[in-house]
Amino acid sequence: MALPRSADAGGAEPVAHSPLVRGSRGWHAAYRRVVRDAFATVPLYRERWALDGRTDPVLVPGRTGHDGGAIGHGEATRRIPDLVPIGGGSAEPDPLRGLGSVLPRLDAGGLVVVLDGTGARPPADLREGLRGCVLDPNRLTTDHTGALAEINGRLRRRTTVLAVGTDKDLARLAEALEDDTLQVLPTRELSDLGSAGLLHDPLLGFLGNVGDCGRWHVDRRHVYVRETAAGLAFTVLGKASPRLVDILVGDGVPGTVARCPRHATPVLKT
Repeated sequence: MALPRSADAGGAEPVAHSPLVRGSRGWHAAYRRVVRDAFATVPLYRERWALDGRTDPVLVPGRTGHDGGAIGHGEATRRIPDLVPIGGGSAEPDPLRGLGSVLPRLDAGGLVVVLDGTGARPPADLREGLRGCVLDPNRLTTDHTGALAEINGRLRRRTTVLAVGTDKDLARLAEALEDDTLQVLPTRELSDLGSAGLLHDPLLGFLGNVGDCGRWHVDRRHVYVRETAAGLAFTVLGKASPRLVDILVGDGVPGTVARCPRHATPVLKT
């Protein structure tokens, strides 16, 4: 199985004001806009930050909050309805959000196979010319025989097929195939990054990847991250629902955000 190189992404808060970090001022400004909008429109943030406060930005003078206002992953998962804006929106997180932004460059006509047993919908943000599907790794040889036949056919014709999933699930797929030329990208948790793959969280989606420099970059076009006393807190930029702002992935994983010496963009270290 071949491991493709990932394209670079980037992002982080402690270096956000440094002129040496590309686009950091705009990235930080986008985060602050999302925070203020969440405070104005999302019940959980209105409740938490009005009473307890937060930092960067401080929304209520004199109230700086516990852990800077970051929200525990477990609490956010339990209170999904309170993360829907007052004006309405979806209360269903998309575990495959952001996949298209962290994948390597693939040839047009390629197939991206996501191994996921939670019932996730196919990825909606793949680059033009790519197809995507989701297979339950526990039912590969029962419910997905047609999909396996298509994958085998593509591999025989040397058409690009890239599989994304945990190491265990990728091994299951490889065993079910007739060809060993499948390309793979393992998903990684923030607490166990390793040296290759895609940073993933089941609530927030895909958050970053390993660049060609070997460092972990955040998808800074769609994700913001800052250091807090409780660990790294991630924000999905934009106004999608449910709104995910300052979420402590893994309920708090210590880490830092540093400048990549090759790309001048922020990278994660845990």
